[in-house]
Amino acid sequence: MSDFTKPYRSTTQAGLLLVPTLVVLVAFLYYPAVETFRLSFFQTLLLGTGQQFVGIDNYVALATSAEYRQSLFVSVLFAAAVVVGTLAVSLFISYLLFEVRAGASGYLLAAIWPYALPTAVAATILLFMLHPTLGIVTHYLEALTGLTLDWFTSGPLAFGVLVAVAVWKQLGYNIIFLVAALNNVPETLTESARLDGVGRLRMLVRVYLPLISPTLTFLVVMNTIYAFFGAFPLVDLMTSGGPNNATNLLIFKLYRDAFSFNSLGLASAESTVLFGIVSILMYVQLRFSDRHAHYGA
Repeated sequence: MSDFTKPYRSTTQAGLLLVPTLVVLVAFLYYPAVETFRLSFFQTLLLGTGQQFVGIDNYVALATSAEYRQSLFVSVLFAAAVVVGTLAVSLFISYLLFEVRAGASGYLLAAIWPYALPTAVAATILLFMLHPTLGIVTHYLEALTGLTLDWFTSGPLAFGVLVAVAVWKQLGYNIIFLVAALNNVPETLTESARLDGVGRLRMLVRVYLPLISPTLTFLVVMNTIYAFFGAFPLVDLMTSGGPNNATNLLIFKLYRDAFSFNSLGLASAESTVLFGIVSILMYVQLRFSDRHAHYGA
């Protein structure tokens, strides 16, 4: 056995190997998290140069703010739409890819390529494609429907466009895992179901979904995190939270409060609340999966 494959018998050696990782985690994760929580109890001015302890006043301000409650409602609605929409569309596409035999690799590559685009690049491209007056997609949609799709001034339209773009951007990530999960289903189960005359839709619902439920649980969690934290570039570049705060997600609101209005204390409180909300959702989702997901014998 070479020196590279021998297990370490010294805890000191193992600890030294962990030092770089721990340094990075402390510097860029744990310390900023603790500092954010500390700042949430202060009123700050000029990007934190002046600080005054105010206790829970920042949290009280959030609880009594109509704008913040609207942002919270919009964020929860956006997350629900993105999670459900992404899973539904990606499951449909993955099932089609799973049944394809000729040219499957090419179809799979075409399905997942949007995920390879940086979110900021995708947002910029889609902004021009969906622009109310210049966008080619909007032009043909208006020609087909006879409607005026000015999502720069219509809150519901802007919200719908943002959801559609967020779902499209996340499809590739979901498809990769779902296709892999479907390919791991034993072929004997598929053959037995087909011999029994089980239809395609019923086979998906009755055979495949229970077997890939752990993957679905994982994707629900990851899509929820993406919806609350990963959609910031889309909002920033496409809608800037408008119109009339219809797309003012929590992650964008706390950024604007921190860096546009120099309210680091209030933004820190918003960040803490957002972290708490997502943590509770993660706990509920994982508890639900323990009861209903099928992890095998």
